[in-house]
Amino acid sequence: MKLSILLTILLLLVVQSEQHSSTLQVFHVKPPKPLSWQDTVLQMQAKDEGRLQYLTSLVAGRSVVPIASGRQIIQSPTYIVRAKIGNPPQTLLLAMDTSNDVAWIPCTSCDGCSSTLFAPLGSTSFRNVTCGSPQCYQVPNPSCSGSACSFNLTYGSSSIAANLAQDTITLATDPIPSYTFGCVSKTTGPSTPPQGLLGLGRGPLSLLSQTQNLYQSTFSYCLPSFKSLNFSGSLRLGPVAQPIRIKFTPLLKNPRRSSLYYVNLVAIRVGRRVVDIPPAALAFNPTTGAGTIFDSVSPAYVAVRDEFRRRVGANLTVTSLGGFDTCYTVPIVAPTITFMFSGMNVTLPQDNILIHSTAGSTTCLAMAAAPDNVNSVLNVIANMQQQNHRVLFDIPNSRLGVARELCTK
Repeated sequence: MKLSILLTILLLLVVQSEQHSSTLQVFHVKPPKPLSWQDTVLQMQAKDEGRLQYLTSLVAGRSVVPIASGRQIIQSPTYIVRAKIGNPPQTLLLAMDTSNDVAWIPCTSCDGCSSTLFAPLGSTSFRNVTCGSPQCYQVPNPSCSGSACSFNLTYGSSSIAANLAQDTITLATDPIPSYTFGCVSKTTGPSTPPQGLLGLGRGPLSLLSQTQNLYQSTFSYCLPSFKSLNFSGSLRLGPVAQPIRIKFTPLLKNPRRSSLYYVNLVAIRVGRRVVDIPPAALAFNPTTGAGTIFDSVSPAYVAVRDEFRRRVGANLTVTSLGGFDTCYTVPIVAPTITFMFSGMNVTLPQDNILIHSTAGSTTCLAMAAAPDNVNSVLNVIANMQQQNHRVLFDIPNSRLGVARELCTK
């Protein structure tokens, strides 16, 4: 019925156009040759398709947030997005983190924070969250100071104290009213992102959960090179304009660590050889909280490193650089490394495998074992391996997709 109405309106426009053209004959202008019915329908179809593509691009554009490397812009080893907080808006560069839920932002008078702060008194929509609110029970280590809810957490080697608050946060051009976040009052240690953090985990206070109706629990990102100076990466929010040609692996849930995105890594191949890795190093165990991506991967790293060294050349001298223990001071030919997941393989090009010193004289395998006091290794190496790939988190369908995409400029 709607199509019939649309065609009728367009035909009326065509008739009116022809009638208007006929009046121009007085001025000796030759009227255009009338289109055949077939050509008219084809032209209208083309216009409708173009209009649909245009409207789709508008919808898609609204939900695309540029990403940049924090190393070059705020001297932080994270990836950052611009976010506008409050009314009138105040712009901050928030670090993206898929292993955390609640966002936190350094606020006025914060002890130990950077000089870029959010001023709550400058926003007409800011308000504190009270102790009795449901959100107060969804943050780590909640406590009450008067009627306001506060909490504290550790982040890497840093500690953070914050009051729970709500205000409008705008990503791209999408305002999200009453967004719950931590207004940081004190921080210690070197790990805290200087202008705050945007939690992209799957817990109740993450961006994913707070915008479920808007973005339907779906997002993807493409990380540019950590050396890039531009906001050339992108965070796509919502199911619109996500890649179609992409391979998926199932997402797994772990009740002990419900915020994290687990996948089933079944093997790792270096060159053409599948590395001999103890099954326990890759096993997903919802009872203990262990998982192939976030836990117990040190044996896997050692096996991959040793096979990498063998393929590069056992006679070459291996050095170290910072946390990287497989480095060379001579040119090398690196083998490919393939992560073999359930349902998909991801083969990494050399840009995702090797890292070079500033002078270019040293080349290292861009993977490192986790420190002894940290029960995670892929969190350390994930950014490097994910650069110039589109990683899609499709929560409604419980799957994660990966496709090669060049987003470094």
